[in-house]
Amino acid sequence: MTPLSGTAIDLRSGAYTASIASIGATVRRLQHDGRDLVVPFDADSVRPFFRGATLAPWPNRIVDGLWEARGKTQKLAHTEPERAHALHGLAVWLDFAVEEQTESSVRLSATVVAQTGYPFRIDLSVSFTLDDGGLHTTVTGTNSGSETAPFGTAPHPYLVAGDGLVDDWTLTLPAGQVLTVTEDRLIPVALADVAEENGGEFDFRAARAIGDTFIDHAFTDVSRDASGIAEVRLTAPSGTGVAMRWGTECGWVQIHTADQPEPSISRLGLAVEPMTCPPDAFNSGTDVLWLEPGASASAGWTITAL
Repeated sequence: MTPLSGTAIDLRSGAYTASIASIGATVRRLQHDGRDLVVPFDADSVRPFFRGATLAPWPNRIVDGLWEARGKTQKLAHTEPERAHALHGLAVWLDFAVEEQTESSVRLSATVVAQTGYPFRIDLSVSFTLDDGGLHTTVTGTNSGSETAPFGTAPHPYLVAGDGLVDDWTLTLPAGQVLTVTEDRLIPVALADVAEENGGEFDFRAARAIGDTFIDHAFTDVSRDASGIAEVRLTAPSGTGVAMRWGTECGWVQIHTADQPEPSISRLGLAVEPMTCPPDAFNSGTDVLWLEPGASASAGWTITAL
């Protein structure tokens, strides 16, 4: 029988192994020399907390599930009911089909059909490739409808540096600005300098321990190398670690310390989500990719062991 998380695609290259689940084009497990680089979950289970899912045609949340398109208010289902928002797009529960597969790579596809709240059709292609540099992912959205469509994408891995919990690990996050949010519903408020907001609580430009800091915020003004690559690094006291890298197509990154009321499942990994646009982008208009009929947009990222 097919596992609840969908068809399992196992990849291998050198010291890396990965298991991709077809539901949501999800990175279910990623290891280097047998060490977890992301928080895994069992194949025959419903994916918890969006772990490893591909987010499209928008990342993060749309406030109240409401936005304007085609001259009227669009009403999306509240997929984050406790805060009454539309969370993480429409692809997370689609069963992606395998288009091409090798020992170290796979390309998956699915279509976001026109529906209530998003009256557009987007064909998605998600490729995963393992090599000595880690797991590389590229997401491409193509507007196969007849009207210009808004689009955004991101991944949702929970990175694992090594032994211990988020509190024990050291974070390097080269972002100069943080998007402040309301405490109760995480509604975007304004951009702030990380050195000034809450006494520098969100300033991880120089590596430092996360400790008991709570983070569920989007960051921007990200420093990059000469090739335009940004990198977030997470390391454990033992010296092991994990990094996530992405290009200029993602101008934002959501960081979440994965706090949960149940201690046994709280702060197991750090969510690092490079995003093409910020939270509630369909309302703010910030960095939304508007795809003409037949047009495509792509974004990519890499997870690698340290």
